[in-house]
Amino acid sequence: MPILYHHPLCPHSRFVRLILAEYGIETTLIEERAAERRREFLMLDPAGRTPLLVDDDGSVIAGASVIVEYLEDCLPSDFTGLRLMPRGLRERVETRRLIDWFNVKFFDEVTNYLVTEKVYKRFLAPEIGGGAPDMDLLRVARANLRPHIRYIGYLTEARRWLAGESLTYADFAAAAHLSCVDYLGDVPWDEDETVKHWYQRIKSRPAFRPLLADRTPGMTPGPVYAELDF
Repeated sequence: MPILYHHPLCPHSRFVRLILAEYGIETTLIEERAAERRREFLMLDPAGRTPLLVDDDGSVIAGASVIVEYLEDCLPSDFTGLRLMPRGLRERVETRRLIDWFNVKFFDEVTNYLVTEKVYKRFLAPEIGGGAPDMDLLRVARANLRPHIRYIGYLTEARRWLAGESLTYADFAAAAHLSCVDYLGDVPWDEDETVKHWYQRIKSRPAFRPLLADRTPGMTPGPVYAELDF
């Protein structure tokens, strides 16, 4: 069985977990605190970041976008389920653009600040960056979140799903990041009903259930985190 090194509130790990679940690929999960730079983990990937997939044949695939492309390429030729990478060239380009938007831009401007300050620093020793959250960075992240919410609303008003008329990797990338922010209680759901309805649709998929069951020690999830109708 493949092994996924992940952190429960790492948005990139969540993205990969959603895709694995959507494609019905069973995986052994190993929680990894990347900031601790454990030697055995660094031997697998010198970059020392989650997620990291080790396949049955020993192949090591590092990084969320690389992992999901690998999973797509490994689907059997007779696979009859929904493929999350569209067939059309323009749709594929748009899907990849939005994956990058959320896994890079949204992460840099929102998720990284919130998860690092509220979660990671709680479990790290002071000498490797642990300590109290920086409230200025939290304010910046919350301010940065609002234009992203408006952009998701803009996309979902014009399309059924983020990248077009079909569910794609782009939706799961966005949902993975929002699910982390929602766990921390920082998503202003009342500001855009279109975004809320889109998230309800994807949150209701069976692939989302394991994420909704996640709990971080000492941290109660936001009030609507596990609610499908909120």
